[in-house]
Amino acid sequence: MNEEQSGSEDQPIVVDQTDKRSVVPFVAAAVIAVIVLIGIVLGGLLSPAEKNVTEADRLTAAVSNYIDARSRSELRPPPGVACPGFDEEKSGLSERLGGPKSAVTIDKKGFDKATVNGDRAKIDATVQIGDKSSTSTWNLTRVDGAWLVCTP
Repeated sequence: MNEEQSGSEDQPIVVDQTDKRSVVPFVAAAVIAVIVLIGIVLGGLLSPAEKNVTEADRLTAAVSNYIDARSRSELRPPPGVACPGFDEEKSGLSERLGGPKSAVTIDKKGFDKATVNGDRAKIDATVQIGDKSSTSTWNLTRVDGAWLVCTP
């Protein structure tokens, strides 16, 4: 056995180092990645998401916020979602929403005919009270940049 082992140790191992590798593909991939990242950052700066929201979307959100706040609060109107001095009873909104203590849900598809005239707006909203759906026009006013439910 010693003869076999000594014979295998005597044979030189030939390593071929003529294979040349290039860093060009790695550099190209890094450059493309940097260009894509710069494009994403510039796209975010030049076209922020909040600019893609329409006035109709903002009106829809204001009505949804009012209904949501109404279901969580005993105060009428709920704080922060209606104009100062807004009276739900006098506006007829309480009656359209099934009374002061009714549970109301909004059909998210039920918003239509949003019109904006300066700082005043109207939107038709379909609300569901129990099994009944009813559509009514909601009046909103822009106060400090936010749409709030108000009387006409």
